[in-house]
Amino acid sequence: MSPNAVFPTLGPPTGTPIRIGLVNTEGAPGLDFPEIRTYIEGAVTYLNEHGGMGGRPIELESCVVNGSPETSQACAQELTGNDVELVMLGLDLFPDYATYTAAAVPIIGVLPILPGDYTADALFLTGGNATVMAATAGVAKDHFGATRVGIISADNPGGNSSLGSLTASLDALGVEWTSVKGGDTETDAGFLGLMREAADGDPDVIVSLYSDAGCIGTMRGRASLGIDIPVLTTGICSSAEVLDQVGDDAVGWNFVGVSTQEETPELAILQEILAPVLDVAPEEVDSTALGLGGLGMFLIMTTTVIANQLAAEGLEVTGAALRDRLATGEGLTLWPGGAALDCGAAPAYPSMCSFEFPIAEYLEGGEVRTIPGLEAVSALDYLP
Repeated sequence: MSPNAVFPTLGPPTGTPIRIGLVNTEGAPGLDFPEIRTYIEGAVTYLNEHGGMGGRPIELESCVVNGSPETSQACAQELTGNDVELVMLGLDLFPDYATYTAAAVPIIGVLPILPGDYTADALFLTGGNATVMAATAGVAKDHFGATRVGIISADNPGGNSSLGSLTASLDALGVEWTSVKGGDTETDAGFLGLMREAADGDPDVIVSLYSDAGCIGTMRGRASLGIDIPVLTTGICSSAEVLDQVGDDAVGWNFVGVSTQEETPELAILQEILAPVLDVAPEEVDSTALGLGGLGMFLIMTTTVIANQLAAEGLEVTGAALRDRLATGEGLTLWPGGAALDCGAAPAYPSMCSFEFPIAEYLEGGEVRTIPGLEAVSALDYLP
């Protein structure tokens, strides 16, 4: 049986609890991603009935930040003061690495945002802005044949970092681009205006870097204007909260990091975990519509698979051991069996551990499907 699918066969853990800290950004305009935390909490509830983390029950301590350095520092001090063995970073713009390092608390994150994260004393299961934007640029050029790209983004730290990563990759590929910026929040008319401006000059592709309400506004704006230029965006915009609102206004939109849902044992586990979180029947949980919450599942479940491997080898499961195995282990993949984990494969980005992304498209009627030939786009080919 695959180590990614073994959980239903495991009983409640009986070892010494492992205390894990979780930092996540919530409650700020344009920076509100509680689903990362709530999905991880749902997974912890499930895991504490199915093996824990390498036989150790999980005690999760969550700390919420609001996108400011001060709240990130406060969370670092709180969690290290509570003797956590490991800190998991969901989305944190300004992690206080110095505090974690001084306390010898290892960090495993899922979404590096700013350039300082790329060389930090941490490991990130995905490459965040740098790799997502590199893959986006590569798909724009090599799949859509783009020589000119129009970009829409919010003028905030996360949006500006994404924009910088995207334009660096476009420049390296010789693709021309123009950029328009809006606020964290906009009216429908504001989003329509941004989409109209991005389409000026008839680019081959539009890239939208907005999230949540911005996904809805830009999708509706494009449809209202009758624009048929294809759009590339992140998996945030494929969430059920977005697509349930816009319906077929999402035709022509393509999502980096999203793939077709397939019936597998791992999907059944994911559905069992998230059904009570989402208050739906298990079969109603759609793996293509998880948004950033899906990254939370990558984080907790991948780390647990590594813990179970350590335990099976008779090794002690600790925060430090988990970090070390992730850094040096061979044959590791992102749960539920996606991209290979190869920390440090890009020397300029030593904290990053995965580089491949599926690309999916929205089809009329509501299906989100992997684009043939784009099942595993490697960002390594497009990083500047």
